Amino acid sequence: MFQALPHIGRRRALLGSATGFAVFGLLLWWLLPVGEESPGGRITFSTGTPTGVYQKYGELLQGALGKDMPRLDVRLQNSDGSQENVRRVATGQADFTVAAADAVETYKLQGKPGADMLRSCARLYDDYVHLVVPRTSSVRSVADLRGKRVAVGPTGSGVRLIANHVLQAAGLDPVKDIDPLADGISTMPEKLKRHQIDAFFWSGGLPTSAVLELSKSYDIRLVPIGTGLIAKLHEQGGASRYYRAAVMPADAYPRAQLGSSVQTVAVANLLVTREDTDARLTEEITRTVIDSRDRIGGVVHAAQLVDLRTAIYTDPLQLHEGARRYYRSVKP
Repeated sequence: MFQALPHIGRRRALLGSATGFAVFGLLLWWLLPVGEESPGGRITFSTGTPTGVYQKYGELLQGALGKDMPRLDVRLQNSDGSQENVRRVATGQADFTVAAADAVETYKLQGKPGADMLRSCARLYDDYVHLVVPRTSSVRSVADLRGKRVAVGPTGSGVRLIANHVLQAAGLDPVKDIDPLADGISTMPEKLKRHQIDAFFWSGGLPTSAVLELSKSYDIRLVPIGTGLIAKLHEQGGASRYYRAAVMPADAYPRAQLGSSVQTVAVANLLVTREDTDARLTEEITRTVIDSRDRIGGVVHAAQLVDLRTAIYTDPLQLHEGARRYYRSVKP
């Protein structure tokens, strides 16, 4: 049965409670950064072509950053792809981007402006090389492209870079032995359907929506890029060392692959920034990139492969100091 405390007892109890709450409040003040606001300001994120994976990933990351850092204004900027993305960040025209490792290495090897300032926040997911032809095409290997009209991507794109390397590995001159067209993924599918090109190269995450939609409306096939070309790619030296043999799973494009996996080439994508980008901002952006993996991966399936255990392997770039802080903070 509850018994009321004497007056003095109640007073002592209240004082004790007040003291306890005061201590608890001080403890919270010590442990939590009360009043510390999330990073603000405006940043530019260079993405890719409107129907490519870079653009979709950028849009979803923009939404995730809006929730985690409401004071940060993230502006997206379309681009032709990796090569243009690297140049923009290196020269200060953009603050963050996604770019393939071979494009980053090429920019560094050429000693272009700002190359020494480039840093990375995370290794993200791999791009897979697609060589797409009509199902009835006679092209069965890269070497069969000789004399064909082939879309190889815009000049500033990552697909142009890797397509040229793959063509050379197959013994073809990218300018003389094919009829190269500078189309991107936004126009390649329609041109293939209209028989204005015989094939196109694409390098992107799996699946790329433009290729998936094409496979649903037109009978296409993915040409294998055999493992024998990997050795020849590596013999080229330089950025080609970042290419590796990979297998496109059978369910990437079911109507195009008809239950069969496809041998191809893959290259890692990096989240790229500059050394002079604010460390705390970079730390929080890295945190959002890792934490939003499942949310973004539900739409951009390639993003499901973002992994805390492999994110730190950002060769050929050093980790940004802000990214280092994040990885140290979550280290088991």
